[in-house]
Amino acid sequence: MSHQTIQPEGWAPAKGYANGMLSADGHLFVGGQIGWTADQKFECHDFIGQMKQALQNIRAVVEAAGGTPEDIMRLTWYVTDKKEYLAAQKDVGRAYREVMGKHFPAMAMVVVAGLVEDEAKLEIEADAVIKR
Repeated sequence: MSHQTIQPEGWAPAKGYANGMLSADGHLFVGGQIGWTADQKFECHDFIGQMKQALQNIRAVVEAAGGTPEDIMRLTWYVTDKKEYLAAQKDVGRAYREVMGKHFPAMAMVVVAGLVEDEAKLEIEADAVIKR
């Protein structure tokens, strides 16, 4: 089996990138997910709403590859406003657990000047290992 592109059912097509790539040995690389819906529309304009949607998007890609949130090994977060993130710490934890449960993979957070989608407040990448 060669590498497989992972695209959750019903999602608008990715243009110029893949939402997920699954290797023959079960390593899943989830492209950076932002706080828009499957049809690439922002329904939330606040940090927590977008964070929750981005995590739901990651979960959807992982599940489309046959995995669960517990298969996620690493998350890399890119945030545009460090102060906004820090001010929302309690809500961040609560929203994270709502989507991912009590699974806490290795994580890194990077503060960036901006993202390609102007409305996006954060982008999150994930790496997972899907057991076969």
